[in-house]
Amino acid sequence: MRTGIATVCLSGTLKEKMQACAIAGFDGIEIFEQDLVTSPLTPEDVRKMAADLGLTLDLYQPFRDFDSVSEDLLAANLRRAEAKFRLMARLGMDTILVCSNVATASIDSDDLRTEQLGRLAELAGEHGVKVAYEALAWGKYVSDYEHAHRLVEAVDHPNLGTCLDSFHILSRDWNTAPIEAFNPEKIFFVQVADAPKLSMDVLSWSRHYRVFPGEGQFELAKFMGHVVRAGYAGPVSLEIFNDVFRQSDVERTAVDGMRSLIWLEEQSAKWLDANAPVLSGAAPGTGLGTHAAGRRRYPMELATLPQVAEPAGFNFAEVKAADTAGLEKVLGQLGFEFNGRHRTKDVQLWTMGHARVIINEAGPDAGDTTPTIAALGFDVDSPVIASARAQQLKAPAVPRKSQANEEVFQGFAAPDSTEIFLCQGSPDGTAAWTSEFGEGLEVPAAGASAVIDHVNLAQPWQHFDEAVLFYTSALALEAQPFAEVPSPTGLVRSQVMLTENRAVRLVLNLAPLIQQDGASVDSGAANSDGAGTGARRTYQEHIAFAVDDLVATARDCKARGLEFLEIPANYYEDLDTRFGLAPDFLATLQELNLLYDRDADGEFLHFYTATVGSVFFEMVERRGNYDGYGAPNAPVRHAVQYDLLHRT
Repeated sequence: MRTGIATVCLSGTLKEKMQACAIAGFDGIEIFEQDLVTSPLTPEDVRKMAADLGLTLDLYQPFRDFDSVSEDLLAANLRRAEAKFRLMARLGMDTILVCSNVATASIDSDDLRTEQLGRLAELAGEHGVKVAYEALAWGKYVSDYEHAHRLVEAVDHPNLGTCLDSFHILSRDWNTAPIEAFNPEKIFFVQVADAPKLSMDVLSWSRHYRVFPGEGQFELAKFMGHVVRAGYAGPVSLEIFNDVFRQSDVERTAVDGMRSLIWLEEQSAKWLDANAPVLSGAAPGTGLGTHAAGRRRYPMELATLPQVAEPAGFNFAEVKAADTAGLEKVLGQLGFEFNGRHRTKDVQLWTMGHARVIINEAGPDAGDTTPTIAALGFDVDSPVIASARAQQLKAPAVPRKSQANEEVFQGFAAPDSTEIFLCQGSPDGTAAWTSEFGEGLEVPAAGASAVIDHVNLAQPWQHFDEAVLFYTSALALEAQPFAEVPSPTGLVRSQVMLTENRAVRLVLNLAPLIQQDGASVDSGAANSDGAGTGARRTYQEHIAFAVDDLVATARDCKARGLEFLEIPANYYEDLDTRFGLAPDFLATLQELNLLYDRDADGEFLHFYTATVGSVFFEMVERRGNYDGYGAPNAPVRHAVQYDLLHRT
């Protein structure tokens, strides 16, 4: 699949955008008119630079409000078009995007549109230019891609075809199956964009909320499947209007875009496989005609990635700090056992059942290393294959130095700089690498059984959507509908990513702006190197552990002197009102600072520790089939933490 991206998707100058696209691995680009108009580069400079970078110049756009106009305005439009055709010759480009008219003064006549588009096609032919006509979702009279295609067919000129844009089609819920019947020679260009499902006017939706494939809710694999079946073999190009993307680091955004097309290519191949027609005469259940042979017969070949199963569970969580004393104290009070230091690395191992926490002793020379979640380990069937998949999805490798007879972890960096390590899972949930630690407790006490239930990570605002796609594509986690939780500093967007069996639950939080030293600071702001670690300075995140008996665990923690997050009495009055709990049980909850939630499937008990640096811990108990995270209690937690942070 030939990949492309419109320069309007990215921040920076035209030169910076082109360089970023080449670094990310795109085959070609669309030149957005404003990027060229505002650039000091001449068209000849752009043409040479593209050739030097190995980029094709696939589309010049947009040319607006051409059709459905009066004769005098048509003459002006043709003059304008001819000037653009001459410019395209200097650029070495042969395809221009023409959008359906949105002007209120336009004339509603398909005969007139056919005649005027025919004259444009004739002029384009004289200059060796192809015109890709696109139905804008908010077009005055042409808003349906099938309508645009009928006009193209009626003109019947070799220099006029159609552009299929997934946003304009899927935002209107148009059926995409008719694309398969299109003459592929009349599909001049294909643009793709995803978007969250929003209730707003389609123009504002399009201009501000498009995202890369895999970061929204459109059925893009199905759309692409119909395009492939039609016989189209040209570029598949990203056209994303998004305020965040145009403020973000240009190279990171380009890589994110490229990752989304790699993901879309694989998902489209899977859709074709799952929806392949059965060959004539094939017996039901034989599987004949249901996959690769059918896919290969289409002109566009779709590559797939190394296939991996979803993670079987968390292997470990790593917290990094220059001063580890606070972390050690809290883990000990929670009931974790110290299993010693690594024989060659400055890290400690703490365990409770199958819950493993590594404390990375960054040391005083590491600078201001406030305690923060630095890495997560996941159990997978084949770490090498899973790592290869992640790297093909543009995840930067993170090697971890190992000596002889030490476990070699396959690792890569997530968008927020969290290091992800892939570990060989074991049937009994143990980890072979723990034998590399020593000098801890010679006979660990028989503590409570626990597992890592979920991990909550703060995300930089400019990379939140990127993180969702990353964990979806690289780790096979499934994104759930996002929620917004009130906090004293505004709404916190929360996105749950999980495996089908809930063995891995990852919660991504996009926090609001906060006030710091009298200035407004984004709680997910990246640091100077763009790694996103600024989120760890201004927003708290945590690791949650599941136990069998939370009340008993809390009593043990209290006896060890654990500092609980203190929950206000008003919460328990409201809890009694909502659930009518037994008085003794309610009193126990209040005594131990436990929070409670209940739904039709079960109950949820949990408590939080005080924060150490930017990290705190949560202990949970799931009763029945409760599948949530105590969301109604989140505002209480946010308010208490905010109050503690701002006490003088």
